[in-house]
Amino acid sequence: MAAVTTRGRWRAFRHDAGLEAGPPAAGYVLLYLLCLLIGHWSATTFQAVIVWPTNGVLLAAYLQLPRRRAAIVLALCFGLNLVSAELRGDAPPFVWINPLLNLGQAVIAGLLARRLCGAALDMRRPRRVLLFALGAAGPAVAATTTIGVLLAVWFKDYSLTRALFTWRHLFMMEMLGLLIMTPSLLLLARAHRFRDEASPPWEIVSVLALTAGTFIVVFSQSSPFLFMVFPPLMLAAYRLSPPWMAITLLAGVTISGLMTMVGSGPVSASTVPYVAGLEMAPLRLRQMPLYYGFLLVAALTALPISALMAERRANAARLARRTALALEQRRRAEEAVAAKSRFLAVMSHEMRTPLNGISGYADLLSRRGDLAPDAQAQVAAIREAGGAMLLLVEDVLDASRGQEAAEPEPIAVEPLIREVCESAAAAAAAKSLVFDLAFEGAAGEHRLGDRRRLGAALRHLLSNAVKFTDSGQVRVRISLEDERLAIEVADTGPGIAPSLRPSLFDIFAQGDDSLQRRHGGAGVGLSAARLHARAMGGDVVLSETSAGGSVFILTARLARLSEAQALRLEAEEEAGAVDRPLRALIVDDHPANRRMLRIMMEAAGAQAVEAVDGYEAVDKAASGAFDLILMDVRMPRLDGLEATRRIRRQTGPSSAAVILAVTADAMPEDAARCLAAGMDGHLAKPLTHERLFAAVEQAFRAAAVRASADAA
Repeated sequence: MAAVTTRGRWRAFRHDAGLEAGPPAAGYVLLYLLCLLIGHWSATTFQAVIVWPTNGVLLAAYLQLPRRRAAIVLALCFGLNLVSAELRGDAPPFVWINPLLNLGQAVIAGLLARRLCGAALDMRRPRRVLLFALGAAGPAVAATTTIGVLLAVWFKDYSLTRALFTWRHLFMMEMLGLLIMTPSLLLLARAHRFRDEASPPWEIVSVLALTAGTFIVVFSQSSPFLFMVFPPLMLAAYRLSPPWMAITLLAGVTISGLMTMVGSGPVSASTVPYVAGLEMAPLRLRQMPLYYGFLLVAALTALPISALMAERRANAARLARRTALALEQRRRAEEAVAAKSRFLAVMSHEMRTPLNGISGYADLLSRRGDLAPDAQAQVAAIREAGGAMLLLVEDVLDASRGQEAAEPEPIAVEPLIREVCESAAAAAAAKSLVFDLAFEGAAGEHRLGDRRRLGAALRHLLSNAVKFTDSGQVRVRISLEDERLAIEVADTGPGIAPSLRPSLFDIFAQGDDSLQRRHGGAGVGLSAARLHARAMGGDVVLSETSAGGSVFILTARLARLSEAQALRLEAEEEAGAVDRPLRALIVDDHPANRRMLRIMMEAAGAQAVEAVDGYEAVDKAASGAFDLILMDVRMPRLDGLEATRRIRRQTGPSSAAVILAVTADAMPEDAARCLAAGMDGHLAKPLTHERLFAAVEQAFRAAAVRASADAA
């Protein structure tokens, strides 16, 4: 739908559908009559009129009122002007010529104002105030004044000098009437728009009193200090809203005009040069150019500055509202992120708890030698399904966590990569694919890196390479130069279509999401891999692709170990295994989890003791000596975090035991809470023998570092 605008169109009357504001039609008529009476009194008393505000009132009514009421007001005011001219004793031709010129001046100025300033006539804009003054009021007054003076020359036989003097006086008198009265009435009519910008009442009263007092002081004496009026006038322009500025200006004009007419003020002290042909003109009229210049400067500075400051205050208020809205939206976004994190934590825990039982017991069953071949195949299927479900959970969580900071620790690069490649190599062998793994450079060194992120990023790339390759090979090349680790994963799959490459790393993007697709997956692998790589100071890029396969390159920054870190690592490796059987305390509120952990630990030759919650764990740790405590986190009565703190505060031998969190709370902040409580490691469920023993080994290394730090 196209925008509707009245700018650039000639409109005789205001649209009837416009919103009404300002006084009613009768109010404009009464104000017009009051201005006529003041002009009649000034002409009778002082034989001169300084400012003619009646046309300003008529123009404001013409611009503000809708068609029917505006026409009625114009007609009534024209009639009142006729009566006033008759009472004033104007010459017969001018009894009706002057009212016609006044009416024509208002109509011409109104047409030009609507054409140049728009239908809204918003005098808050300094540009519109200037356009009104120079483009509407000026031409209208110049045209009607010129016609009136030409008629005076024709009927009254004015000399050229007197005609020019009359034109100048009439132009300034009527121009100031339009410039002061019309914008003031328009601003007062829309005073409701400035309620939010209004100054405190005490400030309004103070500024008005200061300005009025300055006008009274300056115009009550003949000193040449006319400029002293402008400081309080500018203060009013800066501090008051445009409607109050209009009232201040009207008050100043009233005070200065009245005192000038009675012969007081700086204007009355000004000297008037002799001009031949103007001897009959009253002295006050010949002194008026100075006063008119003062009023013109006051009107063309005070009102635009007030409008400019009002616009500035409106912009500041708008900016404040938008800032508050942005802060509110940011707060809501942060709350949404926090809610998402809580949701992920809860869902991760709730999904890992049943998966732990499925994967753990399937792993235990797979190690039994008394199962029939078909039972072994079924157990293998269960393990595979549980592993696939765990991978899917990890993928979704990885892709949903966002750009979390990496958690560097000393890692052996080559063993970690070989461990990750083992499952990919087994999957490739199941599809009769060749899996080629080669190391270049110093890949056997220890470096500082995020074990979880590096392993997850590589696993995603290997999983995709094996999944989409039906024949041929998967080739992995690893190089470590300086602090840059580069892993190249190449396959002989079908390649990636050009249409898919722009969204290749978008989350949940899939090459084939139809009902007949051959490969499963949630479409989060590459997105999660890139998130992990970038968190480690690297990236994942598609190096090349064709019908003969694709090549992805994973890069990461692995810093070298400092001397102190290398010494601590040696201390970990020298912390040998104990001579006696390992004594382990298993703490979990689920009996099935306790039985599974007991079977796994006893299979490794350890002695296992069970505790059903945190209170029982604290009691058994105080009464016995344990080398390892496998601690669940979410338990009734006393959770694992508080139980760990209480065990660490004990003085018995178990206070220094290695405590490993074995929990379904798998988020990074969960691991951080466990370490902060005094645990030595964190293992997320579900479990397998390999994952449990690797986590136990890592926890012992971390405990050795902690012990050496405590000794130091």
